[in-house]
Amino acid sequence: MVKRSNNPFQNSSGGSLDHQAGVAAVDVCELRPQEFEEIRGLVHRAAGIDLQPGKEELVSARLRRLVRGGGFRSFQEYYYSVLSDGTGRALEGMIDALTTNHTSFLREADHFDFLRQHVLPHLRRRRQIDFWSAGCATGEEVWTLAFLLNDALPGKMVHITASDISNQALTFAERAVYPAARCEGVPREWLRRYFVEEPPDSYRVAPRIRAQATFERLNLVEQFAARRTYPAIFCRNVMIYFDRLTQERVVQRLAACLEPGGYLFVGHAEGLTRISHSLEYVRPAIYRKPESKGAICSRP
Repeated sequence: MVKRSNNPFQNSSGGSLDHQAGVAAVDVCELRPQEFEEIRGLVHRAAGIDLQPGKEELVSARLRRLVRGGGFRSFQEYYYSVLSDGTGRALEGMIDALTTNHTSFLREADHFDFLRQHVLPHLRRRRQIDFWSAGCATGEEVWTLAFLLNDALPGKMVHITASDISNQALTFAERAVYPAARCEGVPREWLRRYFVEEPPDSYRVAPRIRAQATFERLNLVEQFAARRTYPAIFCRNVMIYFDRLTQERVVQRLAACLEPGGYLFVGHAEGLTRISHSLEYVRPAIYRKPESKGAICSRP
């Protein structure tokens, strides 16, 4: 079950629900520089997203439906409405609209090769395997991990904690139904074993695999407790949207959630060389928490 609040501003396709409730469409003024700076500051404080100058067109395009749907005549009216919403749902709706959830099955495949060759062999004695996909987007990374774990460690209990800041992405990921076009890179054997065909042209992740993942809304920028530690955390193509200080805080929190000897996988476009952290470099986009006595994962 997904642990998150409902977002009243958006439907599953990212559009506004307010116009469906009878709010007439209104003309919206162009996004002004001051409005961009106000929205930019709010999103950075709330979610760590660093909207650099030059992103004005993107912000305008992604928020315009919410502005129109809410009956606002300007981005500033909408901005003040978000600020005054004590439930926080309007802010979640804004963040949903501005986050990018592009991903795919087996994305950056060398990470999964490394996992299979160097990490999973050291977990064979465990009864249960727990991983964390932090910034899971629409779920393809979660299910890729689940398929790989079930292949490599048959008979083990598998559990993947999947989190994201976007309610909309989490809804899609939890539903676990993907158009056939998005499954073109999935090995045929995985399609046969781990999916159920969903006519006319989609695939649904099989229920037994679906039961191995738990989804929850989590803002990595906010303080969160390390409820457990993991032998591997995937947080890929998330930190490219943060500034350096935010990256340092997030990596510090992720490191606290790693077992000694555990691995952090980041996106290939977001190496950690520019920031201070306590992890050891292993390979491009792969880092490791220093071992302590008795650590299960070992250096490849």
